[in-house]
Amino acid sequence: MKPFLFSGIQPSGEIHIGNYLGAIRNWVKLLDEYDPLFCIVDYHALTQPYDRDLLAQRTFDAALVNIAAGLDPERCRLFVQSHVPAHTELAWVFNTVTPMGDLSRMTQFKEKSQRAESESYINAGLFTYPVLQASDILLYKAQAVPVGEDQIQHIELTREIARKFNARYGETFPEPKQIVPKEGARILGLDGKAKMSKSLNNYVGLLEDSKSVWKKLGPAVTDPARVKRTDPGTPEICNIYSLHKSFSPPEDQQHVAEGCRTAGIGCVDCKKILHKNMMGVLEPIQEKAAALRAQPERVEEVLDRGARDCADLAERTMEEVRDRIGLRARR
Repeated sequence: MKPFLFSGIQPSGEIHIGNYLGAIRNWVKLLDEYDPLFCIVDYHALTQPYDRDLLAQRTFDAALVNIAAGLDPERCRLFVQSHVPAHTELAWVFNTVTPMGDLSRMTQFKEKSQRAESESYINAGLFTYPVLQASDILLYKAQAVPVGEDQIQHIELTREIARKFNARYGETFPEPKQIVPKEGARILGLDGKAKMSKSLNNYVGLLEDSKSVWKKLGPAVTDPARVKRTDPGTPEICNIYSLHKSFSPPEDQQHVAEGCRTAGIGCVDCKKILHKNMMGVLEPIQEKAAALRAQPERVEEVLDRGARDCADLAERTMEEVRDRIGLRARR
């Protein structure tokens, strides 16, 4: 029996290449090594300002794009977080063993609080976000969690919550290991400064057409030393070159690196090569997404089946948890 692996993605907007490189592509590589559970975490999306009229559609779209990008429903379970109520039930239990001091040290909470438009956006859900995340993972007693660099602190807290619960109530939860990809753990946006993000508008959408992608790549930040076409540069500090390492074959990577160092090619030439290779990856995904959109019942069936299977797994855990913490069983 393979160990469970869990990971989730928020339906907070358009799925972009940062999501693909940092998460989805790595999930696909792990399908045969684990028993994988992938979740569209719609409750997590409520912690930031969002459009309630679009949330359901974005949840569906996130599932559709994940399937199109390689999450084979025959080799994993894909489901929506709110369709399995035990996620929030276990989160409440975990709230009672998680010190507020641990949560106040979470870097993501600090960063999101600083970016918030007003104090009204700094809600309790944003503060306890890592507790719900721990619930997502431990509800299935997952032993592995693929994450980007920005989530490592949260997984460390998940392990700490498991230890605190086990110490108080008896051995119940494993301490999951984190799987951080060698490439793609942190994808910078086209501004070359911050992590690729929909809210910062520095992203390339996974379903954007060739013309739209080029429109974004054209003004994207490169090595600041290359002011003129004849100026040599350093590819290792160029964000466009970092994207080449994710999308381009080795021979193209070598060509653009050498061309940058010697000023043999310009930044526009470098971007054109990246654009060609990027679309070579994106277009097959886009074709599959279009086919799924024409048959939405296929996506709905995957989500329904995933929710049923995961609800059964979750209830087994919750029966054990309720007994451990001393709740009165329903007659």
